[in-house]
Amino acid sequence: MITLRPAASRGHSNHGWLDSHHTFSFGDYHDPEWMGFRCLRVINDDHVAPGMGFGTHPHRDMEIITYVLNGELKHQDSMGNGRIIKSGEAQYMAAGTGIRHSEFNSSPTYPVHFLQIWIEPEQRGLTPRYADRSLGEAQKGSLQLIASKSGRDGSFAINQDANLWIGRFAKGDQAIHELLSGRHAWVHVAEGEVLIGGVTLHEGDGAAISEEKTIALLSMKESQVLLFDLN
Repeated sequence: MITLRPAASRGHSNHGWLDSHHTFSFGDYHDPEWMGFRCLRVINDDHVAPGMGFGTHPHRDMEIITYVLNGELKHQDSMGNGRIIKSGEAQYMAAGTGIRHSEFNSSPTYPVHFLQIWIEPEQRGLTPRYADRSLGEAQKGSLQLIASKSGRDGSFAINQDANLWIGRFAKGDQAIHELLSGRHAWVHVAEGEVLIGGVTLHEGDGAAISEEKTIALLSMKESQVLLFDLN
């Protein structure tokens, strides 16, 4: 069963310096039908103007993954981490008992486009953690594991029984993902257009997938896709 979440039906907020679309309820946008999916709580599709960003603010008891699609995002946090996350790179924070951080577009000229993802943790009150990585060339043309509970295959070890796969595809590329019994999936098309189970997903579209054994993905043009495998 595939339930489509069209990009045009997402929540939207435009603050001038920040143009954001919300797949699930967030901030002033509230939709009781879209509070999240399983443990996946937030997918925010953010464009931040040059030199602008989010000042220092707190987080607690949330698994946070940021994936930069275009541009550069400057991060600083209360754990002492300072880093510029570039296009094709991902960042992970376990907020745990509490962290404070800021995120700014490091370019004075170009906007930055990134996805911020929140996953509800399996346990609360854990010690905060930070990691980042580049997806690299090996990720092109296939799904690459970015986050998992075990941290296998070099992925972020997160505090939840969830897996995040990211793929960058050329037109005509195909990928197959097997869902174990009792598992569910969420697919988000960050860029491009893909076909899944006879359903076409365009940029910004999402889809909840349950009661399926196999997810077969066909890229209809150059695309970037996130696939969440959830308990």
